[in-house]
Amino acid sequence: MEKIKVAIIGAGNIARSAHLPAYMKRSDVELTAIADVNLARAQETAQRFGIPKAFASTEELLAGAECDYVDICVWNRAHSECAIPAARAGKAILCEKPLAINLEHALRMQQEIEKAGVPFMLAVPTRYTPQAMMLREMVDNGDFGEIYYAKTAYTRRRGTPYGWFTDTSKSGGGPVIDIGVHCIDRTWYLMGCPKPVRVSASTSYAIGNFKTKGVERWRALDSDVTAFDTEDSACGVVHFENGASLLFEVSWALNAPGESFTQICGSKAGARMDPLVIYTEQNGYLTDNTPSPGKNDMFYEEIDHFIHCLRTGEKPKSDLNQAVTMQRILQGIYDSARLHREVEI
Repeated sequence: MEKIKVAIIGAGNIARSAHLPAYMKRSDVELTAIADVNLARAQETAQRFGIPKAFASTEELLAGAECDYVDICVWNRAHSECAIPAARAGKAILCEKPLAINLEHALRMQQEIEKAGVPFMLAVPTRYTPQAMMLREMVDNGDFGEIYYAKTAYTRRRGTPYGWFTDTSKSGGGPVIDIGVHCIDRTWYLMGCPKPVRVSASTSYAIGNFKTKGVERWRALDSDVTAFDTEDSACGVVHFENGASLLFEVSWALNAPGESFTQICGSKAGARMDPLVIYTEQNGYLTDNTPSPGKNDMFYEEIDHFIHCLRTGEKPKSDLNQAVTMQRILQGIYDSARLHREVEI
């Protein structure tokens, strides 16, 4: 089997800790190049992972390296700046979540990618955990009936990262667009991806750049950014065209216990993760079933899915249209919070 040639754009934490280790497990992939605005970091990462070429920009990489697709692992603002020239160069694209810094950038990306006709997939790894894949299979089989209600949370009591994450000019927002996208997207996916029509949400800025003792904070490689204008937390509800609703709560800083879960409720059964429990009935009695779907590397699984789609021509689970729809939901959350009212999506 001919190897798929991959070029990485961005040599930061997500590339080093997740994407590159996943590629190292594959024998059907050839890493041809890596680019980063910090050339020294690109060169060091290239040496560590045996990548033959390192560049200081997307344009240099596209001109100087052969690849079938680019894997975009840069901060949010640069997603469009990397994806658009890659699409114009005819390269397939795997892009880290969120699609873009805002809806305007997302629509610009969509226009250029569709014009170029290149394959695209948004990297939303929590769709690829064993629990999520099992539940989606059950949803597709009709085991839950009509899913009409869901709720999800990804909250940290104290967990605001250092660096570009707190600078909205680079990130687009705080926990909503950083970790909220994970739990909201996963829950929406398990609901069957119904069409969102309106959202009501609020954000809080009550805690800010806390100095809590005894708390370790994750640090981005580009941590010299001093801006701190992102929200601490957010909550709200997304309504869908089919009448279903999704409640969400996300935070980097909140005076409450941290938690992470997704729950879906259908007319036949329901489920909650993590841990995984199926709520149903057997022989007329309520039962709580706890299946064991196993463990995996969700980053490996999402990359495997994209490569499978490239080889077969199948549509990715998180295609461009879904990526733009998720960006509309995120934009709606921020718009609703800013306007203090429900908004249409």
